[in-house]
Amino acid sequence: MAIGRRNGYDDSNRAFLQALMSRSTITYEESKPILAAILSVSGDRVLEEDIAEEDLNNFITAANSAISPFDLEIRSTLPQHEIHDPANQNDAALPERVYALVNTTSDGLTQLATTYTADEISFVKRVLDKMFETNNNRIAEVMAISSIEAIQQAKVAGGENRRESGTTQATQGKAAQPLSMTQAETIMKQLVEEGWFEKSRKGFYSLSPRGLMELRGWLVATYNVEDGGRNQKIKFCAACRDIVTVGQRCGNRDCPGRLHDHCMRNFFRVQKAEQCPMCRSPWPGDKFVGERAVVTGGNRRTSTIPVRQSIAPATQMSQDTDGMDEDGDEGSD
Repeated sequence: MAIGRRNGYDDSNRAFLQALMSRSTITYEESKPILAAILSVSGDRVLEEDIAEEDLNNFITAANSAISPFDLEIRSTLPQHEIHDPANQNDAALPERVYALVNTTSDGLTQLATTYTADEISFVKRVLDKMFETNNNRIAEVMAISSIEAIQQAKVAGGENRRESGTTQATQGKAAQPLSMTQAETIMKQLVEEGWFEKSRKGFYSLSPRGLMELRGWLVATYNVEDGGRNQKIKFCAACRDIVTVGQRCGNRDCPGRLHDHCMRNFFRVQKAEQCPMCRSPWPGDKFVGERAVVTGGNRRTSTIPVRQSIAPATQMSQDTDGMDEDGDEGSD
């Protein structure tokens, strides 16, 4: 049962906003002790179990009204990775919604420039290029980067800064300098701690929910080419319309049909048929988006890649899949 909504914007709302700003993200469960403590200050004691989702939504609505003139907004998304119940290995719970304070106008990389140097920002861009360009192709839509590959991006390759964001002045007009491997390791660790990236148990880095919310506009502007859809590197879930970095894809490589794992079950339950939401072809169920595209791959050759090994570049993936048909299956001799 929700606690009565407070009138106006007062110190309790300011305290909530400060608490959110001190964290990279927050969930409903994480907000309960915070809201209970805030509400207990100016009235009767409020217990964590007294806090309902409506209370959190009320605080978020009030905060968004106050911060919108400053081009800030509290947004939410569902994590891409599912949460599996250890007691039931075949079951997966719906991930808990994540809330984050997002700048609605500036380039996401510009925000990083407040704490990182120009060369460090260039390193981050190389990591993102590796995730969304090299490791995101017709053979495997990985959109993640192994620990080894991440450190390798410390080196500046030829043609650096070929694509500028247009707003990151710190990286313009100056050739990027390489970082040491120790510096690269430190930056990746900091980006995980700050909630921009997340690291899986198998050692793959990917954008976190906060990173996807902050960088959504930049990712689309940078990696999606206006060519009729064939080279759209950033693809969206047909159910929730959020970016897909972990999930499944249609068996037709030219079809934009993609679904998050947690959206897929609900979508097919409503549709009562496992068909692609875009082209209506049968949904294969073994064509993955995310690190599973390399770890499992849907074919024997890519499934044998050791997790500790860096993800093969696009050219190597093409060589590894020689003799396979368009669906990624091995052809007969």
